[in-house]
Amino acid sequence: MADPHNKKRYGETWNPLVISNYLRELEPLKNLIILSGGWAWHFMSPPEHVELKHAHDHKDADIFVLPKNVPIVVEKLTHQGFKKVPTRFDHLKNNDDFRRYEKEQKPDLVMKAYYPKLFSDKKLIIDFFVRKDIRIRVLDNGWQVVDPEQLLSFYGNIHSSDNCFAVKAAAALLKKGLDPVGKQELMELRK
Repeated sequence: MADPHNKKRYGETWNPLVISNYLRELEPLKNLIILSGGWAWHFMSPPEHVELKHAHDHKDADIFVLPKNVPIVVEKLTHQGFKKVPTRFDHLKNNDDFRRYEKEQKPDLVMKAYYPKLFSDKKLIIDFFVRKDIRIRVLDNGWQVVDPEQLLSFYGNIHSSDNCFAVKAAAALLKKGLDPVGKQELMELRK
């Protein structure tokens, strides 16, 4: 999503199997993590929304973990088959205690046979930030997300998808003094 938006591709949707695979991996961590980036916008959007590629980014899952929960989250990720991998950011002095975890995702043969275009062997990527100064919003469905106002402040340094529809809509709603959580505008196609 960091690439310039190609307006001719507006309306494209995310692969539903990728969405369900991420949800399956994130669910056991639900009470220990704070979702950020595209997954935060996903859960702040109205339920049962269409997964538009330009609405929010699902290429990876960005999570914040409070320092006290780090050992438990690392243990669970490892148990789920995730491995810590090196990134180009590891050597930076101000990397906010960042780490990346990946898991090879292998579809079963039945799914691959029925949905060859929808599913290819992919990695699930979790970008893991350790911070204690996160303003947490607990949603009605129990997911914890970064408060929308603080989340918007992360674009340009932690997140790069600042052109996605949800980010633009949330900024406009907050500017009007409106809470963006649950608003249809987070999913509307932009002109």
